[in-house]
Amino acid sequence: MSSGGRERARDAAPACQLPPDFDQHVYSAQLIAAIIAELSRQDVRSSVALAGTGLTEDQLEAHTTRISYRQIDIVVRNALRLSNDPSVALRAGQRMRVTAHGMYGYALLSSATYDEVRAFANRYLRVVGPLCDAKYSYDGATVVCAFEPLHWPNPTQDVHRFAAEFALSSHLTTMKDLAGESFRFSQISVAYGEPAHACAYKEIFDCPVLFRQRGNEYRYQLSQADGPVALADSRTHGMAREMCEQVLSEVNQAGGIAADVRRVLIEQPGRYPNIEAIAERLSMHPRALRRKLEAEDTSYRELLAEVRTRLAIEYLRKTAMTNEEIANRLGYSDAANFRHAFIRWTGKSPSDFRVSPHM
Repeated sequence: MSSGGRERARDAAPACQLPPDFDQHVYSAQLIAAIIAELSRQDVRSSVALAGTGLTEDQLEAHTTRISYRQIDIVVRNALRLSNDPSVALRAGQRMRVTAHGMYGYALLSSATYDEVRAFANRYLRVVGPLCDAKYSYDGATVVCAFEPLHWPNPTQDVHRFAAEFALSSHLTTMKDLAGESFRFSQISVAYGEPAHACAYKEIFDCPVLFRQRGNEYRYQLSQADGPVALADSRTHGMAREMCEQVLSEVNQAGGIAADVRRVLIEQPGRYPNIEAIAERLSMHPRALRRKLEAEDTSYRELLAEVRTRLAIEYLRKTAMTNEEIANRLGYSDAANFRHAFIRWTGKSPSDFRVSPHM
């Protein structure tokens, strides 16, 4: 594999992205269907597992059904509450064969090389509505995939672990379909603490797993997935890529006024404009902006807290910045005010969160 190709794969995904809109119905229902199928194996009725989503079992079978992250969030929380198997996310992820990803999966199968597979995933993964963002890079002869839950950044919460476990299991399943059953990860690192069902990790992944790390990633040897892909077909890949590009454009454009406000808030961390300034930037009256946000069941205050929470968690997990430095980055007058806000958001002080076992 050429070093230039590896650079393209590394640079394909932007360094910092906001999570996708929570309420836009733009994704296939396959992810929810996998969770529901796993719960059905445990004799949990689909109607119970889907409670609160507005979805029916018949809709999950229809290729035209489009779902939102709010519906995914409801199903994940239902699964955590209803399942009698603590490894439910790992088991559900095993149901995500490469063809379950639709045109995205066929694009992977028909890619010319495994380098192209990774570069394609870096650019287009969001079209499938994943629980985690992921980015492939290279460390010598090792492939590194860093991944983070999109809407659940707090590793002390079970929904974060569920998202990470589902991503790990589904990525492994997809790679086995692409590279063969002998494919395996060489190491896994996760931000949360060791769960009670850690034995399931050994069964499924059969590699060292490091808990309570600064981030989530898995590694594998480049030699396991390098060179040409067995089912490469340039015409099929071109068609699938074109369709994924259309969906990606839809995903990127999706979102109501709340998404616009989030984008403005995250552009200059620590110098957050007030609602009047944001309204002016969006060419509307502040009262109109408040009404639109209320119609989307949110507010400027809630969105500001959401952005600050996400950034604070990232700073505490992945940097050595002091509480005073983080407070300044988030626009607080002092560390005490930041500390009070963080406790309100997470139930932990910043210092406790930094040293906690994240589980």
